[in-house]
Amino acid sequence: MPGLIEDYALIGNCRSAALVGRDGSLDWLCLPRFDSPAVFAALLGEEENGRWRLAPSEAVEQVSREYLEDTLILQTTFVTASGRARVIDCMPLADHNSVVRVVEGLEGHVPFEMDLVMRFDYGNSVPWVEKSEPLVLTAVVGPDRLVLRSEVATHSHDQHVGSRFSVQQGQQLAFSLTYQASHLPLPAPFAVEKALEETAEQWRIFAGRCPDVGPWTALVKRSLITLKAMTYAPTGGIVAAVTTSLPEHLGGERNWDYRYCWLRDATMTLLAFMNLGYFEEAQAWREWLLRSVAGNPEQMQIMYGLAGERRLQEFELPWLSGYEGSQPVRIGNAAALQHQLDIYGEMADALCQAVRGGLPRHPRSAAISRVILAYLEKVWRKPDEGIWEVRGGRQHFTHSKVMAWVAFDRAASLSDTTEEGQARARHYRQVAAKIHREVCEQGIDPALGCFVQAYGSTEMDASLLQIALTGFLPADDPRFLATLEQIERRLLRNGLLLRYNTDSGCDGLTPGEGTFLVCSFWLADVYVLLGRDQDAQNLYERLSGLCNDVGLLAEQYDPLSGRMLGNFPQAFSHIGIINTALNLHRAQCPARDRAQSG
Repeated sequence: MPGLIEDYALIGNCRSAALVGRDGSLDWLCLPRFDSPAVFAALLGEEENGRWRLAPSEAVEQVSREYLEDTLILQTTFVTASGRARVIDCMPLADHNSVVRVVEGLEGHVPFEMDLVMRFDYGNSVPWVEKSEPLVLTAVVGPDRLVLRSEVATHSHDQHVGSRFSVQQGQQLAFSLTYQASHLPLPAPFAVEKALEETAEQWRIFAGRCPDVGPWTALVKRSLITLKAMTYAPTGGIVAAVTTSLPEHLGGERNWDYRYCWLRDATMTLLAFMNLGYFEEAQAWREWLLRSVAGNPEQMQIMYGLAGERRLQEFELPWLSGYEGSQPVRIGNAAALQHQLDIYGEMADALCQAVRGGLPRHPRSAAISRVILAYLEKVWRKPDEGIWEVRGGRQHFTHSKVMAWVAFDRAASLSDTTEEGQARARHYRQVAAKIHREVCEQGIDPALGCFVQAYGSTEMDASLLQIALTGFLPADDPRFLATLEQIERRLLRNGLLLRYNTDSGCDGLTPGEGTFLVCSFWLADVYVLLGRDQDAQNLYERLSGLCNDVGLLAEQYDPLSGRMLGNFPQAFSHIGIINTALNLHRAQCPARDRAQSG
């Protein structure tokens, strides 16, 4: 059985990533890319669907783990009656696609057991396994091959590869598992110790560029490393999560594939990188964005593959039982074909923030923007599936209309100073004004004076916080303050925000899910805008306190059971950690400056 979602740690090489449990079991890994079929899929099924466990063979009395400082190299320490030993897990930042696991004796003489269950195609295909050398083993299915190199003898049994050995103080035993195309010659062995040293150095150089963010620097740095690990280095695309089908409600159907790149993440991701001085990463993300959306604006999607692929066909894997029985297990994401108006605003805002943040203007961005805005001007009055990608039919979602306003507002601010550019700017402002008037007329509950989820609805939605965060209205506008009051009254659960009330049936799915963590970060950001700095800090500390022992957050959290829910780790959540910390830090800087000058 898989562990709790919060019991996993992430390792990765900026092409793919693995999840390792506290019990030493590597239960999820897709190769050669984040979105490739999994070779270890026990996370969504059973151990026979693929896993790699490396742990003491006797009872474990204590487990602790941490990342090697400022790296993504995981260290798990096991204490048994016989002594103390450490397992070091890493995916080297190298030209090969490998997982390295090292068992290190720290004290006494600890017996270990390895159980390697290699399965291709999400746990469905059992490979042909054979030894090519005494300590080298290969596993082949069609076009794919895994190569295991170990410093201890292994044996095959019942379609498992196992080993029993002991490690004593000062001893290290290394294992490496490398992916390659099966038609190629076997890859040359690499020096594990050197690979670890070089990878640690690369991560530390990256993390060392992070500026001081006051008491939240360590949290921000860990989230930056996590976002970098979720970046597909060849293209600059950033996946929303490294997993698929981790449930938003245990045992339910709200299970989605997040191993793709959402346009919706664009603005917040750019802000996170640029505000911390990571312009190379910001520029790579913007380049991915402009390549992906190039083409007919009517065909612009809400998400794309790692290299900008558009066909993300959704299908189900019936042979996987699902995380804690949560079915179906889905691959691909049908929401890629939905009509969501907010993405046009997200893109315009991202391009605007890039210029304001100091990135040079992209030669193609202005032309792409003009084509997209011409299309948006024709369709912004239409209903859509909205930010939460509902499957219960299109509505006139208020947030979608607000983001359509953002698109024209930002485009007007970016227009050049030529006569033609200024004419376009005037036109964009006129369209923005029309959208603004309509939202303020039709997106409000007249009885309560607050904005609502959709025109004619009485439901609340946490996305309405973006009304203030985007500048659609000032945070102290009475209509927004009434909206904030209703959001706090109706959507807060144990101090954390739901996205919306799933009992309303608006999303076409069975009711029930956890609190959506990025929404609570938005709430903290709104508190900062309103000068409620202590409320913002209290909420931020509550949210950051939900991180697991190695600083990772999932998409959602259930405050009743105290468990993480949804795909893991979630880029949106870690972007929230970064951007809200920056907002708090900026809010506190003037106060500190005044105190010092006084």
